[in-house]
Amino acid sequence: MEHLNALLASGQYHDVLAIIKGFRNGAVYGAKVRFPHALVMTFLFRTGSFEDKARFILKATFQHSRNLAFFVTIYKTLMALQRNIMGKEHNWDAFVAGVIGGYIVFGKNNNVNNQIVLYLFSRILIGLAKLAVKSNVVAEPKHTFSVFAALVWGIVMWLFRHNRDTLQNSLQASMQYLYNDSENFDTFRNFLWHNK
Repeated sequence: MEHLNALLASGQYHDVLAIIKGFRNGAVYGAKVRFPHALVMTFLFRTGSFEDKARFILKATFQHSRNLAFFVTIYKTLMALQRNIMGKEHNWDAFVAGVIGGYIVFGKNNNVNNQIVLYLFSRILIGLAKLAVKSNVVAEPKHTFSVFAALVWGIVMWLFRHNRDTLQNSLQASMQYLYNDSENFDTFRNFLWHNK
């Protein structure tokens, strides 16, 4: 054990060991994030037997965990290769490694990948807007978040009302429940207790 600790502390093989630890961290983080989400969403909204639900939860957790582990591994490997080939890290190295890893790992359109990519997309749009302000490309608008929230809600409501098929299925289902199903009632029972 002391020999292993000395090797780890020495910095020798740092890139290789960082890739291995990145794989481990990707797997752990993916499981930590997906398991509770899949558990709650499955038992709230999915039909089927307990075994079917448990199988779905484990499959989604495994997929999220595996995908993050492999993405981190590919990304860190490509970053190390670029750094070793070029002698130092360059500005676009992270972009190149991210594009290649994203295509390989998250390029297949399925529920887990779709959720992860949409999550990241919303975060990068905000990040790019902040970068434009930080770089003095645009002045920071007053009431930034209020304007952003208003535009997001205006666009999603317009899309739902007039081009519903362009929205993700789970968003369509949520909006159907909130806005359209609330239009249907003819007794006290289906007004207050049951949706339809």
